[in-house]
Amino acid sequence: MVYLNCAATSYRRPDCVIDAVVRAMRELGSSGRGAAEGELGAARTVMVARERVASLLGFGHPERVVFAANATQALNMAILGTVRPGDRVVATDWDHNSVLRPLHLLAGRGAHVDFVPADALGRLDYDALGRLVAPGTRLVVCTHASNLTGNVADVRRFARVAHAAGAMLLVDASQTAGAAPVDMEAMGADLLAFTGHKALMGPQGTGGLLVAPGVDVRPQITGGTGVLSFAEGMPDAYPEHLDAGTLNGHGIAGLSASLDYIRAVRGAYARDQELTSPMLSPLFGDFRGFPPTLIQAGSNELLLSDSVRLRDRMQAAGVPCRLEVWSDMWHVFQMFPIKKAGQAMASVGRFLLEYT
Repeated sequence: MVYLNCAATSYRRPDCVIDAVVRAMRELGSSGRGAAEGELGAARTVMVARERVASLLGFGHPERVVFAANATQALNMAILGTVRPGDRVVATDWDHNSVLRPLHLLAGRGAHVDFVPADALGRLDYDALGRLVAPGTRLVVCTHASNLTGNVADVRRFARVAHAAGAMLLVDASQTAGAAPVDMEAMGADLLAFTGHKALMGPQGTGGLLVAPGVDVRPQITGGTGVLSFAEGMPDAYPEHLDAGTLNGHGIAGLSASLDYIRAVRGAYARDQELTSPMLSPLFGDFRGFPPTLIQAGSNELLLSDSVRLRDRMQAAGVPCRLEVWSDMWHVFQMFPIKKAGQAMASVGRFLLEYT
């Protein structure tokens, strides 16, 4: 069997993940529930996991990494914990129902919700983003990459627009955490939700929410903390502010092992290169001074979003760059004996004549 549904969940986990879960079930107690060896071991395991999540996702505040059962819970935590009746929220046509359903729930309570549209190729209308995010908007929600098309959002642009209007930015990194470079602070995100069981290769039942300093999320579930047990409300300090009930310590132990595995594999691949080095991907290159460029891509190929990003990067560098998207075509369709291949090569010829 060939498994291709990793956007839903990873099929095979590294052996170190399985071993970590089994070891945790045999040896660890409950984090924050005592001072015995098993409880202290569980607390250390959870703390290390928070640090590894923060490191991988470009976040300098591991104490504000809040674990959840999955990205759905994390997104609900963020949306329902920041938006009130009467607030304005802007999301996109890309968003998963883990975003849409809490937003529709809030709309029924008086919140105002708008969506940035996407065209037939899944490309977001960034001009509409600027129009919809008006001053006073409370929250902008952006999925980093569509789970249906693989299109990647310009998160930094979302952040600039959101912050100019005084809004917070929530990023859904379910499809990119572990699969693509994610740097929460460089992106400008205020909140970032992730799941552990997809590209992070951790156990199901793991995920979480990263909450930037200065951002307050109201707890939607209260009680069940191992500290300040007699306080009437949840503790003010993170992560206990949102850590309600017993954590999935066994799953978190497995997630921590998978994060260490990813770090080691990335290190072996990149060696001494940063993950954003152009030596690893031309998308990170400096295109100033490049000659006029024609990019051809098929509407059905996996590299379409990369082609769009490359076009945008080159144009931003002042390079005359044209992207042609050929409907219903696949990768390197120009090599096949079909009519559109001939038309595409003729377009290449016209482009060369135009710039010579």
